[in-house]
Amino acid sequence: MNRALRAATMSVLLLSPVALSACSAGQVTQTASQIRDKVGDSVRVGAITVRAVELEHPRGNQYDAGDDAPLRMAIVNSSNESDTLTDVQGEGFASAEITGAVPEGATSSDAPTEIEIPADGSVFVGENDVTITLTDLSESMTTGQRLQLVLTFQNAGEVTVLASVANPDGEEARGQAFDFHEKTTSREGGENGPG
Repeated sequence: MNRALRAATMSVLLLSPVALSACSAGQVTQTASQIRDKVGDSVRVGAITVRAVELEHPRGNQYDAGDDAPLRMAIVNSSNESDTLTDVQGEGFASAEITGAVPEGATSSDAPTEIEIPADGSVFVGENDVTITLTDLSESMTTGQRLQLVLTFQNAGEVTVLASVANPDGEEARGQAFDFHEKTTSREGGENGPG
């Protein structure tokens, strides 16, 4: 190997670690502070964290105006005292019907209209007869569209969260696609088609 080639190879080998490390030196990555939102919105107020806030995916892939929309979310209480979700308000629906867990020995007609979140515990709305239903939607909604909700907790206070219409749980059948290559008849009676 000649001297010039050897010198060039050595300089590349010596300088490449410096060049590669300079790419991230002193930089803060753009994604370091981002939280990946796999499912629904997430917010925190006091000791309460609300996660995965979504409206259930509608049958027929769309809620129509006047429909009711069940809400799903997880509520986590990191306090050593229990808290209670007392109210859900917002625009785009008439009211929110809240049904808490039925106490042991009681009947379903005795279901509370608030949701208790136990100390150092969690509640999953949409499971175990704990429900929130947004009634009489003002407009039609489909996957990805959102409503802004204000949740009120007895101890933690109010917090604003976005509830989006969930993606379908499984594969959905698609409708007939438009055929751009199909010949059509123009207004003058002649045929139009691919040229």
